[in-house]
Amino acid sequence: MMPMLLPANQFDHFYRGGDRIGALRHGPGGPNRPEDWLGSTTARFGLAPAGLTVLPDGRLLFEAIETDPTAWLGAEHVARYGASNEVLVKLLDLGQRLPVHLHPNRAFARTHLGLAHGKTEAWYVIDAPEGSEVGVGFKEPMTLDQVSSWVANRDSEALLGALQTRVVRPGDALLVPSGQPHTVAAGVFVLELQEPTDLSILLEWQGFAVDGMKDGHLDLGYETALQAVDLAGMSASDLERLVVTKESIERAGLSSVMPSAADSYFRAHRFEASDGPVSVDAGFAIVLVLQGHGVLVSSAGSMEVRKGDVALVPYSAGEFALHSEDDGAPLVGVVCRPPAPDAPAGAR
Repeated sequence: MMPMLLPANQFDHFYRGGDRIGALRHGPGGPNRPEDWLGSTTARFGLAPAGLTVLPDGRLLFEAIETDPTAWLGAEHVARYGASNEVLVKLLDLGQRLPVHLHPNRAFARTHLGLAHGKTEAWYVIDAPEGSEVGVGFKEPMTLDQVSSWVANRDSEALLGALQTRVVRPGDALLVPSGQPHTVAAGVFVLELQEPTDLSILLEWQGFAVDGMKDGHLDLGYETALQAVDLAGMSASDLERLVVTKESIERAGLSSVMPSAADSYFRAHRFEASDGPVSVDAGFAIVLVLQGHGVLVSSAGSMEVRKGDVALVPYSAGEFALHSEDDGAPLVGVVCRPPAPDAPAGAR
């Protein structure tokens, strides 16, 4: 199968944003479409088929993969993971701060929702105002009673003040383990990789167009949902170990944008074709072009790509290479992939 270009896959959401997605991806933009789901086999929680990627031939991607998983994913992947592509990739353009929320781990999802995946995620920062902060994890160990009290009393100030924070810059990346409460400042624009679920538990929602008491707890009720919170403390050094800085990432060729702890869940590599073509091993991949224009060359054929394009590459396309055109800025972007077939098992 040939690689193929995917259109934007935006939809209305409860928080603002989306205009930078529109500018990058050639429409449609905001003001309340802050997410673009790229190569998605995952539907929005309770709102299917929203979120699912439709291929150029009109089929849903997840149906196409189920029809021929080996061609899409490779025999080794299918032997390890079945017909699941194992990753959901998004663009998030935050027109307002994300509310403090968290995502359950695999054990919680399996026990309470009957799902195989939780939602560990990671962010690669595309754009951010100077001094932009993210908050990940509680600075000090918490009790469930304390967190429950903050949620019940709508105490956004206390929740925000309890989080460990760090300034992020364009080019930085950060892994967010499941269970960790987190938030992201307004104005930050990220590429997000995550496990293939849409599972979020809101800890606050004041000022957002959502009713957390109705829609913030995965239909489980907060007494159950809050059992998914990681109550352990996140020190500044703990958070730093989850970060990969732009200085470690930005160079010619192919470089990982994830700490090694992400390998169990997904892979993401920045490519920069400034010193010649960049080769990528055969495998299911979602390629986001962030700069320049050039050619994606595979054994199945070649196609032009440019800034804002998203190319979906099936396993059967074989090894592929990204070439810059000679008359402009080098081709730069991110290759997003599932975990390798021999990746270590993720946290339960």
